[in-house]
Amino acid sequence: MAENSSNNIKEFWAELPRVDEDFLGSIRDWKNIQIAADDETIWLKGFTEEQSQASEIHQLPNFLLYELRDGLLFKKEALVPSKKVRTGLLWSPIDKALKLTFPAFNNNYFGINEKVQIRLKESNEERPVIALLCNMNEIKDIIAALPKFRLEKIEWTLIDDHAFFIGIPLLSLPGKTYWVKDGHLLPSGFDFEFKNLSIFLQQKYNKESDGWLLWDENGNYLSIRKTDFRPLSVSSFRLTEKSREWN
Repeated sequence: MAENSSNNIKEFWAELPRVDEDFLGSIRDWKNIQIAADDETIWLKGFTEEQSQASEIHQLPNFLLYELRDGLLFKKEALVPSKKVRTGLLWSPIDKALKLTFPAFNNNYFGINEKVQIRLKESNEERPVIALLCNMNEIKDIIAALPKFRLEKIEWTLIDDHAFFIGIPLLSLPGKTYWVKDGHLLPSGFDFEFKNLSIFLQQKYNKESDGWLLWDENGNYLSIRKTDFRPLSVSSFRLTEKSREWN
């Protein structure tokens, strides 16, 4: 954290090992944060005081938060600095460096001899839904008014300007719903044209079962790590909504 004596604004820095980089997906939509890396460490700067107290960062493994004072990094409430500021780093906005976005083109050949195109087709089978994609602007007032117990079993992440929720029972919000099949998240009312490809695709592209393959009706997919999700709360949603104003 750094402090500006003219307006008493503190600036916060943080570090974590590069091996834990995947866990940063839960804060990648905080657009005011800058990210850089050296050989072994991920560096972050620009946290607001509210963000420095948020559960999202304190749940990250091996995450160290500092206050920046006069070019030195101090751990919280420490009187003695831990280290000097790291210089010579190439900084990028975290939302650009770690952004999740749907592909703008059909990206569904999966390298299977470049001949088998993966398609989805409409299905009449009713299946329970587990995920929901919503426009942020359409739901921000609704989320703010929901009681805490309605949010407790839901996790969420940001995809472009949409909130993506996963968990049961799903919230009653306007948006597109998805069901799960072998680790794939498919739009409600759709299934793979060739159903026996489902497990093969998971084994090939999600071998560690550490994420989801999210599909749209046109056969485009997006790989999402499970570490990109965070527990849903009014405060986590508000912090993300605030950070969108930084653009």
